[in-house]
Amino acid sequence: MTELGVVGNCCFAALIDRDASVVWCCLPRFDGEPVFHSLLGAPKDAEDSGIFAIEIEDYVHSEQSYDDNTAILETILHGKQGSVRIRDFAPRFWWRDRPFLPQTLVRRLKPVSGSPRIRIRVRPRFDYGASAPTLTRGSNHIRYVGPDFTLRLTMNAPIDYVHDETLFNLNHPIDLILGVDETLSNGVAETAHDFETRTRDYWRAWSHRLAIPFEWQEAVIRAAITLKLCTYEPTGAIVAALTTSIPEAPNTQRNWDYRYCWLRDAYFVVRALNRLAAVRKMENYFGWLMNVVASSIDTDIQPVYGVGLESVLQEKIVTSLPGYRGMGPVRIGNQAYQHLQYDSYGNVVLGVTQAFLDRRLLSPPTRTDFLRLEAMGHKALAVYDKPDAGMWELRSRASVHTTSALMCWAALDRLSVIAAHIGEPDRAWDWRTKADQVKQVILDRAWSAKRESFVSAFEGEHLDAGILLMVEVGFLDPNDPRMISTVRQIEKVLSRGPHVLRYEAADDFGVPTTAFNSCSFWRIDALARMGRMEEAREYFEELLACRNKLGMMSEDVDVQTGEAWGNYPQTYSMVGVINCATRLSRAWDKAI
Repeated sequence: MTELGVVGNCCFAALIDRDASVVWCCLPRFDGEPVFHSLLGAPKDAEDSGIFAIEIEDYVHSEQSYDDNTAILETILHGKQGSVRIRDFAPRFWWRDRPFLPQTLVRRLKPVSGSPRIRIRVRPRFDYGASAPTLTRGSNHIRYVGPDFTLRLTMNAPIDYVHDETLFNLNHPIDLILGVDETLSNGVAETAHDFETRTRDYWRAWSHRLAIPFEWQEAVIRAAITLKLCTYEPTGAIVAALTTSIPEAPNTQRNWDYRYCWLRDAYFVVRALNRLAAVRKMENYFGWLMNVVASSIDTDIQPVYGVGLESVLQEKIVTSLPGYRGMGPVRIGNQAYQHLQYDSYGNVVLGVTQAFLDRRLLSPPTRTDFLRLEAMGHKALAVYDKPDAGMWELRSRASVHTTSALMCWAALDRLSVIAAHIGEPDRAWDWRTKADQVKQVILDRAWSAKRESFVSAFEGEHLDAGILLMVEVGFLDPNDPRMISTVRQIEKVLSRGPHVLRYEAADDFGVPTTAFNSCSFWRIDALARMGRMEEAREYFEELLACRNKLGMMSEDVDVQTGEAWGNYPQTYSMVGVINCATRLSRAWDKAI
C-alpha cells in the first residue's frame, strides 16, 4: 500500500500501484462502490477481479512519478523486450465557465523503447465484488453493465485484444478512456490529448497560486494537491481518506471506513490549505458546513456526515471481500455517526472562523450565519463537562474527555473573536466570559499533579497525545510550565523516536501498537512553538522520510519497521506535512 499513487478530480479518485494497476476506484463518488477493489482482495470465485491492469511481458521493474505540481501520474514499465509509459489522470479543468470533473479515468500508453508486448486486463465488479458485469461491445468500446450503472471503456486499441486480454505488440500510442456510459464527442486520441493538456494546465495554475514556504516546497505542494484530491467539490465536503478497512495495525480488527467527512479532520484540512492561501476550499467547505449547522439546531451535531450531508452512515461488514492482505473485516459505513463527540462543536466554529475574518472571500458569511453558529456555542457550553466518546471515538465507554472540553472552549473563544470582528461587542464580551469560565474548569480538572501533565479525561490518570492541541488552538502559551511538563511526559511515555502513539490506555481493541502520524506532527509543532527548533526539524525530516516515493502518507506507521498502515491517503497526515513545513521553514526574506 505504501507505493500507491492517487489520481482524481475532486469528484472521484483512483489508487494505482507501482506497476500501473488500478487497485481501488469508487464510483460515482468517494463513498460509492469500488468498481476496482483488488486493494481489499477479491471474491473466492473471481480471484483476479477488481483490477484495471497494464501488464508488460517479461516484467523487470517500474518507475513512477507525478508530473511536477499536478495530479497526473506517470508509470514506466520495463520488460526484457522494451518499455511502455502509462500516464494516468482524471480530467479536471474549467469548461463553459464551470469546473469540468467527469467520472472518467484516462490512461495513455506509449512505447518508449524496444518492442514491448503488453496485456490489458479490465475487470471491474459491482456490489463490493459480489456482482460480475455483463459485457457488451461496439466498434471501439466495451460496456460493463452492472445492476445500478454501466461503465464504458472507449479506446483506440484493438477491441478484441482488450476484450480477450490478449498479449500484443505495442507499436504505437493508444488511449483508454473509462467513464460513464456516454459516447465521446470527439475521437479517442484527440479527447485524451485535449483532456491531458487542460488537466495539466489546471493543476499547474492551481499550484502556482499557493503561498508555499521556502523549505520543503515539493513536499508541501504534493501534500496540498493530495488534500485537494480528498475534497468533494459538488458539495464542499472533505473526506478523511479515500479508502475503507485498511487496518491501523496488522490483524487488529481496527478496520474503518474513512470515506466520509469528519468535522474534526475537515477543520484541519481547511486550516492547512488556508496557510497556503488556497482559500477557495474554505469557501466551499463553509457552504457544506453551514448546511450541517442549519440541520443541527435542534439536535446534537454528529462528528461525521456523508459528503452529500447524509446523516445516517449505517455500518456493516461486507463478506464478499477478504480485506487488505486478507485482514478483514471490510466495513462500509461508520458507527461514529451515532457517537456523542463534543469536540465537534469546536471543530465547527474553528472551521469557519477565518471565513468571517478574511476579506478575500467572494461570498462572505452573513450575520445570519453568525447567529446560527452561536447555537453551536450554546451547545458546547452545555456539554463541555459531560461524558462522550472523545476524539478517538471509543465505542464501549465514555468519559469527560479533556480534548472534547478543550474544543468546546475553542468554540466559545472563537465566537468571541468573530463577534468582536463583526461589530457585536456585547456578544463578544459574553462569549469571552463563558470561554474563560470553561478554561478554568479545564485547568482545574484536567491537570494531574501525579502525572505532572494534563491527562486524557477530567480527574483521569492516562496520557493522551491529543492534549498537544492545547498549543494548536491557543489554549495555553506553549511556554507555560504546565504545557512544558505535559509535552515532556508525552515524550517520555508515548514517543518512539520521531513517532508518537495516540494514548497509553487500552481501548476497545487493546493498547495501540502503531504511531498515529498526526500526533507525531502535533508534537513537532509544539516543540517548535516552545523554541526547540533543532529537535523539531530533526523529527520532521525523519517523518518526511516515512512518506512513500510519491510523497504521501497513510494514517499510522509501525515504529519498528516503518511500514505504513491505516487508510490512505490520510488527510490528517498530509495536513501535518504542511503545518510543520510552514512552521519550521526559514523565511523567504532570510533565505534570499
